[in-house]
Amino acid sequence: MTKTPRAYIICGTPRSGSTLICEMLHRSGVAGRPNSYFREVDIAYWAEEWGVSLAGGTDAPAFDRAYLAAMREAGAAGTGIFGLRVMYPSLADAGRRLERALGGPSDVAQRLNEAFGPLLYIHLSRGDKLGQAVSLVRAEQTGLWHLNADGSVLEGSEERPEPVYDRKRIAEVLAELEEDDRAWDLFFAAHGITPLRLTYEGVTAAPQRALAEIFARLGLDPTIAEAMDVPTAKMADATSREWVERFARERGAH
Repeated sequence: MTKTPRAYIICGTPRSGSTLICEMLHRSGVAGRPNSYFREVDIAYWAEEWGVSLAGGTDAPAFDRAYLAAMREAGAAGTGIFGLRVMYPSLADAGRRLERALGGPSDVAQRLNEAFGPLLYIHLSRGDKLGQAVSLVRAEQTGLWHLNADGSVLEGSEERPEPVYDRKRIAEVLAELEEDDRAWDLFFAAHGITPLRLTYEGVTAAPQRALAEIFARLGLDPTIAEAMDVPTAKMADATSREWVERFARERGAH
């Protein structure tokens, strides 16, 4: 008999709605506190936040063991269910850290299951890849990543410099996003994983419904989702639409 997962991993790409889902899961108070705990540039930040010593550096087995223990606690947030978000480029980093923490080389999926399992994998993708790429390029340029529902800054800079259309960068990001989505599908297929598949379009149209699906898979009461407020605001605007249309025209012309 298959065990009900007590941990989940949100597998996504940037600007696919993962922050909205992570915020709602955390604010529900029953499903942990998912975040990108294996994102390499944030390791030192989380270590300091959790009181994990940085004295020996961040690439030693002792550090990774302490970091993993602190991650388990922070990601569960006292709920008994652990949450994690992983973008595909961070999957290899997760594998290296888990190898050092748990001992010996092994398959990353096996290590994730050993560290957190049994696991629910949630694959979050966005059908409109061009819109996703435009959104990511604008965030890179402005430093503004996410807004609260009231329009205040949730993540990023308070300053809002005017973004500048950059066809080359949009094309690069678009190719990266398409490749990462394909890589997730190959990862699932290689390890016999059947994820819960959610889309940005579906999540943003009916976030409570998406949350209820996750709760049901975790053995939680899905009706908890019904009363949840949407904590973030959509950031696409007329400039986003102009960039999408311009890029599409230029790509067609070429």
